[in-house]
Amino acid sequence: MTSLVKTAAGWCVRDAAGTGLLPEGTTLGSLLALPADELAARAAAVPRSSAVPGAPLAPVDDDTEVWAAGVTYEVSRAARMEESGDADVYARVYEAERPELFFKTVGRRVRGPGEAIGVRADSTWDVPEPELAVVANAAGEIVGYTVVNDVSSRSIEGENPLYLPQAKSYRGSCAAGPEIVLADAVADPYTLAITVRIDRAGAPLWSGETTTARLHRKLPDLVAALYRADFYPRGVVLATGTSAVPGPDVTLEAGDEVTISIDSVGTLRNPVRRGLFA
Repeated sequence: MTSLVKTAAGWCVRDAAGTGLLPEGTTLGSLLALPADELAARAAAVPRSSAVPGAPLAPVDDDTEVWAAGVTYEVSRAARMEESGDADVYARVYEAERPELFFKTVGRRVRGPGEAIGVRADSTWDVPEPELAVVANAAGEIVGYTVVNDVSSRSIEGENPLYLPQAKSYRGSCAAGPEIVLADAVADPYTLAITVRIDRAGAPLWSGETTTARLHRKLPDLVAALYRADFYPRGVVLATGTSAVPGPDVTLEAGDEVTISIDSVGTLRNPVRRGLFA
């Protein structure tokens, strides 16, 4: 398995042969400006050593755009319909040719492994959303995968679908990592098990599991829809939706810890804070 890892020392390539530091000045944007085959060749050419130089950070640049798709699983459709005062909106988008796509955040706001995610002080129902994210290059080719936690306020979104940006995009609402697994290392992205767990005071509070086999959309179709009327010269990260979400009896609180694991992609763990924080 070959992956891209960001550390304080810079961007690295990691596989069974070890870890190698990419040349100084390398950014995710510069890598995603390359065609897929050239990116793979550049990663393969990096000399390997034995260890990652430092803890992994969120695998994005400050200016990386993170987008997300919604209502891509049947369970998600049902949950969004249940929470909403305008349930028919979600029923229609699930079956429509055009997917729901929304801007989530920019890279400088993405939390990395071990960093705190947040819930809004003015929200009463807040949940993690474990998602497989595709990493696409400037040409719209899927070149890698990572784990994303699309933290959401279900109380705000349920009040009115037009409040989606406030429910989805705020400080601490997105975490990603621990790395970007290159696409060739994932044999079938439609058979990946996804698990999520919330721990409170050191004990399990809630857990859920799903699989990308339940995904209603094809990953290249989601990317194509995003690129249909815009271009991303430095690539993009696109979270592809979830079907493992707590019900109304569970909401995130300060001090909780969320752990998300996706087969062949990685495990992302983050503590929770409430309200505005640095």
